[in-house]
Amino acid sequence: MERSLLLNLSDYGKIVKNLSKNEVHPMKTNIALLRGINVSGQKLIKMEHLRALFAELHFQNIRSYIQSGNVIFDAPLESSTTLLGGLIEDAIKGTFGFDVPVIVRTVDEIEEVVTRNPFAGVELSKEEKFYVSFLTEEPTAEAIAKLDSFKNDVDDYIVQNREVYILCRVGYGNSLFSNNFLEKQLRVTATTRNWNTVNKLLSMTKS
Repeated sequence: MERSLLLNLSDYGKIVKNLSKNEVHPMKTNIALLRGINVSGQKLIKMEHLRALFAELHFQNIRSYIQSGNVIFDAPLESSTTLLGGLIEDAIKGTFGFDVPVIVRTVDEIEEVVTRNPFAGVELSKEEKFYVSFLTEEPTAEAIAKLDSFKNDVDDYIVQNREVYILCRVGYGNSLFSNNFLEKQLRVTATTRNWNTVNKLLSMTKS
């Protein structure tokens, strides 16, 4: 573990100790996106158990949305999304006994994802669906070039920073650009949400 992360963990521990004493501390709202839970009977986590786990990490205002693993929560202002994702991953491993990648974004970051939607002007047909794959880090130019070699007339996609916007014309289940495929080509961890879920999560942070 890098020294900078150790320092952040140490600071986080001090903040949590103060929170346990009911001391007021500046907080920010984040959204955790879990990868691959409750799919085909694998890595089963009930949402009430997941919310309880977040509470044990001293997060506040915890809300979950559907069973795919989307959690809105408040955490100390200074804590980075990378740090928070690591804390949640470790807690899930310790509680449930299996690994679950967790990608955390701030509300501002999710709002930016919605605002810079490159397909905003596209009118979808009944068969067409729109998705966003969230990446742990920005892929290299080499990896993006490799992904570009798979472009086709069926689906369309655009890589922007740490997201991939995907327009599926025949349904996500028939798309080449699945979550596993993107991870393999871009060499980063990813988790994918449909556009309705992304917008619902953002709206929940406003309520």
